[in-house]
Amino acid sequence: MISTAEQLIASVADARDADDDARARVVAAVSPDLIESLLHAQLVGEHADDVVEFASGSGVSPGVATGQVYFTAEAALDGYDRGEEVVLLCAETTPADEVGMRVAAAIVTSRGGVASHAAVVARGLGLPAVCGVDGLVVTETTATCGEYHLEPGDHITVDGAAGTVTVGASELHHDGPPPELFELLRWADRLATVAVRANADTAADVALALEYGAVGVGLCRTEHMFLGERLPIIQRALLATDPAEEAEALHALTEQQRADFAEVLGALNQQPITIRLLDAPLHEFLADRDEHPEHNPMLGLRGVRLSLLRPEILRAQLTALVEAMGDAAAEGHNPEVEVLVPLVIGEAEFARARQEVLAATTNQLIAAGLQRDISGALPVGAMIETPRAALVAGRLAAEGEFLSFGTNDLTQMTFGFSRDDVERQIVPSYRRQGLLDNNPFASIDQDGVGWLIKHAVTAARRRNPAIKIGVCGEQGGDPASVEFLVDVGVDYVSCSPYRVPLARLIAGQKAYADRQTD
Repeated sequence: MISTAEQLIASVADARDADDDARARVVAAVSPDLIESLLHAQLVGEHADDVVEFASGSGVSPGVATGQVYFTAEAALDGYDRGEEVVLLCAETTPADEVGMRVAAAIVTSRGGVASHAAVVARGLGLPAVCGVDGLVVTETTATCGEYHLEPGDHITVDGAAGTVTVGASELHHDGPPPELFELLRWADRLATVAVRANADTAADVALALEYGAVGVGLCRTEHMFLGERLPIIQRALLATDPAEEAEALHALTEQQRADFAEVLGALNQQPITIRLLDAPLHEFLADRDEHPEHNPMLGLRGVRLSLLRPEILRAQLTALVEAMGDAAAEGHNPEVEVLVPLVIGEAEFARARQEVLAATTNQLIAAGLQRDISGALPVGAMIETPRAALVAGRLAAEGEFLSFGTNDLTQMTFGFSRDDVERQIVPSYRRQGLLDNNPFASIDQDGVGWLIKHAVTAARRRNPAIKIGVCGEQGGDPASVEFLVDVGVDYVSCSPYRVPLARLIAGQKAYADRQTD
């Protein structure tokens, strides 16, 4: 097993001028753990015997970071502005906190787990993160766990692989991945039967994903473009009560999204990018407002439901997208844009949404000379996040050009687990009692969620053999999940940019192993 950088460098050098089979054997011999250790900072040596462990929880994003702790996004941002390395420690995060999360060296939350907002954002940014810390009590000015107490500005160290938070600063090292790693991953790509895309919401995310070998963007989450100081833009669009106010709000939304889309599209050339329409539950945009209260917002007015009940917001997004495609084309960038409709439950709903997308884009694309074929239509796909969508996937495949599994929500709805609540107590307890083999949010539950995915893929391909099928949940970067998805027969997986190298390795290793058993 190749488990150190030195072994990797030597093995690649030895196989560089050898035949394809020798290179494949090197790919097969690499430890997946090595990939993550090369991409993230690690401790120099081991913790000293007298180190104080403040807390422990679920390690949801690998790497180690040290910094001064703050308990709100605003305080973390202030510390960053003073030149400090900061760690954000709080009960949980929301989209409104992302301006502070983006300047943090690490993130710790008392709630949530591997599929929580904090975890997904941390993996996307390549930040160490620990979530679901039992017993952690946080206010805006202090944090307590057991007998230990933290004040703003105290130094802590976060190990996102071990799931630990220790008191004090630690010495770290990070030499970065050697070029031999990327040479080896190109060998893995030649073996693989599935492509690897990235979940990317900004031009910087896209650039990093391409650097790490992604073949395109499998998920661009448009709601992530309305964070921090931009939050009032989407709030005004959602809450407008008269036509003039609504028109002004939608104009602002269109202009903001046009600029953001143009930046993201401009980071690509001919690669594919899947633009997902607004999907976030309303409470993530309106957490500090009394309007539109919902008892269960995760299952309320979100995704395609928002697009069909408030089609003016959908049209504003699509106008921004078409105009941004023109902006990018003027700069010589023509990625293959696809539109993803989230939270679909059936073919009639999806067909109506697809009709709205085409009505808002096709003629405009033709007029601007941006169409990719004679029809001028953008490919439109359904996101399979609900069990019902998986069960009727054959009918969905007859209506659209592609399907994309959102395995985070699909897992949540299949198990009846809240992905923000169960990982602190229920999942660990169930695993200790032998009631769960694995954390289903970290690795696909093959018996239940996996059965739905298999059924959906089989039914979709039977109904539409040309259908393209991908997976864009974070399990797309989990080794066991990637192996399962290869067997199921998806066309691509999509994960955070920092997990792209690992997914590429596993895809190549799986293909090589299958070849050995044929």
